[in-house]
Amino acid sequence: MTAPADAFQQLAGVFASRGDKILDIEIIPSSLGSPFLQDGCAIGITKKTLVQAYTVARQLFSKKLMPMTEDDLLVSLLETDSSRGIASDQVTTEIMLLFDCEHLTACNWRKRRLLAALVRRKDVPGRDSTLIRILKTELTLLQSYQCSPLHRHTKSPTLWSHRIWVLEQLLKIEEQSPEALLDLERHELAVVLRAGELHPKNYYAFTYMRQLHALLTRSPVEKRDSPNWSAVLAATLVNPVLDWCLANPRDISGWVFGIYLLSHVPDRQLQVDAVGRVLRFARDVGWEGESLWTFIDQTVRQFDLESVVDEAFLLDQKRREPVSTTVVKSSLTKWPWRGRLDRARAYWAVYGSSHDT
Repeated sequence: MTAPADAFQQLAGVFASRGDKILDIEIIPSSLGSPFLQDGCAIGITKKTLVQAYTVARQLFSKKLMPMTEDDLLVSLLETDSSRGIASDQVTTEIMLLFDCEHLTACNWRKRRLLAALVRRKDVPGRDSTLIRILKTELTLLQSYQCSPLHRHTKSPTLWSHRIWVLEQLLKIEEQSPEALLDLERHELAVVLRAGELHPKNYYAFTYMRQLHALLTRSPVEKRDSPNWSAVLAATLVNPVLDWCLANPRDISGWVFGIYLLSHVPDRQLQVDAVGRVLRFARDVGWEGESLWTFIDQTVRQFDLESVVDEAFLLDQKRREPVSTTVVKSSLTKWPWRGRLDRARAYWAVYGSSHDT
């Protein structure tokens, strides 16, 4: 049986040697016969062993980390950077957050530590380059939590809030070109979509993407003053988000984020293509789920795309007559999306769900 101190040291060793690598952490059943497994960046730990490690980490945090002054925090940070590893102080809070992703005290300690360096940049060797490296290391730690098959971390408001804060500090000191910002946005979307797969209807993850879009819109880059910069940022994500939504059509959080993106894109053709693509998918596979049809209803009414619906539900290419809308009148008031679905059902009654016009 693993002692608490041994469990702490095992887990601390993993975080201490992580560097900038992204870990894949999973809680494993005790029936596997080992309390701790590691294969490269893939980590498996039993819940009991994690509890033991957390118990030790919490004691160390209360005795040593909580009383730290701003000077102590800065010294701790510089020791970490000079050794190119992670100081034991930081490892302690990483173990605490692995056990309890909503541990605000541990998360705020990490903020204080980063702020100590940001406020006193002149005292940091290498200044901006050192701070940029430290902030990026923090982001990879958060990605290790948010993209691992853990019970709560993928949908943790504390972790997503901390992530946007770290990114905001990074953008303040690292000069970014428009192309670099677009790459950053795509990378962050990949993190969010992975978290969305692990925890369906991940409202906090997609809220983070809205916050990121607003943050990047305000970023000091060449196109900042252009009224189209926000549209460029949004348009970049439309197709990847739709790909994900069509692969996860029951996830309302993804569809609502898709509506958010289209509302920031003045390109009508892109709106037409996006809604038409979703309509064709729903029509051809016979999809009746509420989330997808809510997206269709909201976008059609918001962007005046009724003609796209008519085009999708033509009964005959030669006659080009759309399916009658009389069957949908009764449900339009209370559940507008059901009116759209009723129209699709009328189409399927004529052609079935796999007819390709």
